[in-house]
Amino acid sequence: MAITDKIYLKNHRQIATQLETSIPKSAFAGATLDLLFQGEELANLDDATQDRVLEFATDFLDCDCQSNPHCGHPERKFIRYLLELREQGLGPDAIVDVMGDDYSLYAYPGDVLSFLDDSVRALEAIEELADVDGHEATAAEARERRQRLS
Repeated sequence: MAITDKIYLKNHRQIATQLETSIPKSAFAGATLDLLFQGEELANLDDATQDRVLEFATDFLDCDCQSNPHCGHPERKFIRYLLELREQGLGPDAIVDVMGDDYSLYAYPGDVLSFLDDSVRALEAIEELADVDGHEATAAEARERRQRLS
């Protein structure tokens, strides 16, 4: 299961009540992305929630694909966001706090830790395979990225 499947709307009930509709808890569920992308009902949200929702839509749903927001780019952008937070030296608990402050989202710190650990392991595998195949530049890049996450 991808980390984006484990990212939830922090004030899910409040948002659903303000929008007068049922929405999934998952921030990256298809219905949630549709609602955020179309934005027609977002004016019904209180100002603070509306600001965070609009920030999320601006930062992650902005692409030119015909199938946007179901093109996979929002998930990739969010994964990049999580990795950048880790590269800044934040641990899983702090990452959860920051994404809550930035976008009113939450995740379980254990899920974030597992994602970060899987990312480091994937970079180790890339590094080793690149070394075996003689792709020194790729191995060096994977090593550098792994060290920034460790």
